[in-house]
Amino acid sequence: GHGKLRHYAATQLADPKNIRAIIFVVDAAQLGDEAGLNEAGEYLHDILLSLQKRYTNATTSKGPKEIPVLVAANKMDLFTALPPNLVKSSLEKTITEVRSNRAKALRDAGAALSGGEDEVDEEKEWLGEGGEGAFTFEQMRESGTSVDVIGGNVVAGKEGGDVEKWWQWIAEQF
Repeated sequence: GHGKLRHYAATQLADPKNIRAIIFVVDAAQLGDEAGLNEAGEYLHDILLSLQKRYTNATTSKGPKEIPVLVAANKMDLFTALPPNLVKSSLEKTITEVRSNRAKALRDAGAALSGGEDEVDEEKEWLGEGGEGAFTFEQMRESGTSVDVIGGNVVAGKEGGDVEKWWQWIAEQF
């Protein structure tokens, strides 16, 4: 998800004919830092919103094929890495903040354009359930998207890399 390459991912998500699953890798050691958490949360929000729009804009009653998402919490071998359950709750909390900030910006922009009337259709830009409250990955199931957070590490240290759970997730999807 490097910033210079994100446009490529966004293009692929706009018409995901060849996408069978998404693996979103996060640095679990950097998520303790607010800047790293915010960047990961905003990008994950955008990806999940694209998947939700794909589902809600479907023209058939069957809906599009499910695209599961794995949030691969990398660098679990480091002392500063957050455990997978904290990675999950931290990302959900950050996505809740991103969602409410963007909804407020849409309302403000809509009110300015409509002369003060508060009639902006934000439903298409709202990730998860349309009501108030906290976002959870479980809400994405309504849009045909399952999100799993699994820890591991790629770099081989003394004990070697630990990606077995990620491979297991991939095997379960196909």
